[in-house]
Amino acid sequence: MSARILVIEDNPANMELMTYLLRAFGYQPMMARDGAEGLEAALREKPDIVLCDIQLPKMDGYDVVRRLKQDMGFSGIPVVAVTALAMVGDRERVLSAGFDGYIGKPITPETFVKQVEAFVPEDLRATGPAPGRTHAESAPARLPQTQASVLVVDNSHLNLEFLQSLLTPFGYHVVATTNVREALQRARETAFDLIVSDLHMPVEDGFDFLREVKSDPKLKDIPFIILSATVWRDSDRTMGVEMGAAKFIARPIEPQALLDEINSVLGRRIETQRDGHDTHR
Repeated sequence: MSARILVIEDNPANMELMTYLLRAFGYQPMMARDGAEGLEAALREKPDIVLCDIQLPKMDGYDVVRRLKQDMGFSGIPVVAVTALAMVGDRERVLSAGFDGYIGKPITPETFVKQVEAFVPEDLRATGPAPGRTHAESAPARLPQTQASVLVVDNSHLNLEFLQSLLTPFGYHVVATTNVREALQRARETAFDLIVSDLHMPVEDGFDFLREVKSDPKLKDIPFIILSATVWRDSDRTMGVEMGAAKFIARPIEPQALLDEINSVLGRRIETQRDGHDTHR
């Protein structure tokens, strides 16, 4: 039986990424969205380890760890801070508050699970991907011969960071941009296998970007995914598809579902290249 790990985190993107990585490696994550909920869940469920953010609504991480360490029934259960240590003395404050250790933010997907496992008893460590899930089911297939290059444009740095953290560990080379003009310049300088664009951005939006890409003979064959968190109408999806978008995806979306969507688009592109119809490169 692998460890049951409680994650206390109020940022949805961070929560999705951490729980996805833990689940993919065979652990059993539980979630709490604020300090009070996390304290209640920890005392009720008695997880094998607690990962706790510091800046939380209702009750911060320092109060959570203090209350947990006062409970005799919680003795021996590691509580690890997952936080960005920004100031001199933060590390000492975290440890003196009662945390058994800390993991820095932003987390690094390639090393995150190993960092967590440093606090997991050996008999509760997972040995690989979750039972019943093959590697192909838990991660997108590696592309043959070459790493896939993905151009991402989004004016939200948090969204860019999330996509980079999600795709990079699975063999994708991600180039992140914050506006359409920069993205077009990068696309014309480098051959990309896929473009992923937010829809609603200031100055020029995802439709403007899609229109420019599809009107450029050198770029028009690059598959284009529109990814939007804004409530949109059916007509938006129809317009995107008619303009040449391969997918129109609404946020929020589970990380695995997004990986599957991206992999399916790139899979179709591989077949096109194999048949000799791709003129982009």
